[in-house]
Parts: sequence; C-alpha cells; structure tokens
Amino acid sequence: MQEDPACGPLLDAVAVKELFPPRFTKANLVKNNGFEEGPHLLINSSHGVLLPPKQKDLTSPLAGWIIESVKAVKFIDSKHFNIPFGRAAVELVAGRESALAQVIRTVPNKVYNVAFTVGDAKNICHGSMMVEAFAAKGTMKAPFKSEGKGKFKTFKFQFKAVSYRTRLTFFSSFYHTRTNDYGTLCGPVLDEVRVFTAA
Repeated sequence: MQEDPACGPLLDAVAVKELFPPRFTKANLVKNNGFEEGPHLLINSSHGVLLPPKQKDLTSPLAGWIIESVKAVKFIDSKHFNIPFGRAAVELVAGRESALAQVIRTVPNKVYNVAFTVGDAKNICHGSMMVEAFAAKGTMKAPFKSEGKGKFKTFKFQFKAVSYRTRLTFFSSFYHTRTNDYGTLCGPVLDEVRVFTAA
C-alpha cells in the first residue's frame, strides 16, 4: 500500500510547558483542585485542549489527575468558556467514557467531606446533565439542568476512608452534543474539587 505524501495531519503550532508538581494542603487534600495547572493554551485556539485518555506517561497533562477513561476530557479556559472559578476547568465531553480520578491520602475509618462544582461552559450545550462521583464506598449523583447560560452548582457528599489511599473519581452519566452542531460532543464542566475532614 502506498501513502500519498501530500495528505496527512497539519501541525500549525506546538507548545511545551513545564508543569509544577501540585501539593495538597490541610484544608484540601485534592491536588490541583481547580485544574489551574494544565497544558499550555494556544492564544489563537478557542476550542480548549483535548487531553488524551489512558496515558502511558508517568506525568499527566493535567497535574495531579489521572485521565482513566477510554475517551478524552477537555481542558478549557476562562477566556473562551464560562468557568465557575479561576482560569481553567475540565469539561467531561464523552459521557461515561470520560473519567477523571485522583488518589488522595486518607486515614482509615475517618470521615471526609467532598465538595465539587458542576456547570456548563456557556457553549450551547443544553440538557439534563449528571456528574457521578465516587470515593471509597461514598457516591454522589449530581444532577444539573443546563440551559447553556454558564450557570453552576456546588454539590457535597461524605465518605468513610477504608485505607491510607482513596481514589476519588468523576464521570459524566450522559452524552451531550451542542444544539447548533450535533457532531460536536460537549458535557458538564467540573471545577473546584475539595476533600477535607468532617468536623
């Protein structure tokens, strides 16, 4: 089989960015909780950055987080999308096939609170959205009705740690497409994830 050298992907810009190792605090056990430390966003790009799933590298493109799904998640910025907090967030664009996780340090039998914010990116992504969260035996289904206006809502749940390491996982329950382009996947925005000991 012969390949045509005139065909193929077109590379327009390449950027390399140094990622600083995120740290947790006593007030929040989640590293890079607001997704502020991530890939470089090109100035002339208004579509966000698709982060590859199941990466083989030791270093994640989203510092502190594991993209453990079979499909990509989208890293978005406040310049082109509605972000609940800060300069960046993550859009879960591929339903159950789009999942994020982080392993946090916990103390067995201690109870922890989890808080996270769900919204829409104000990118014409409408419908009933749901983000599911898991930590140890604790679960939360966070329903969010998107009108594509950039609204957001904070959800909370508790879990009891069963070991010194607990995996915190988020994914979107449903598939969504933009109302003006049924070929473009979209989904709920996840931001400001916090885990702290219950009083």
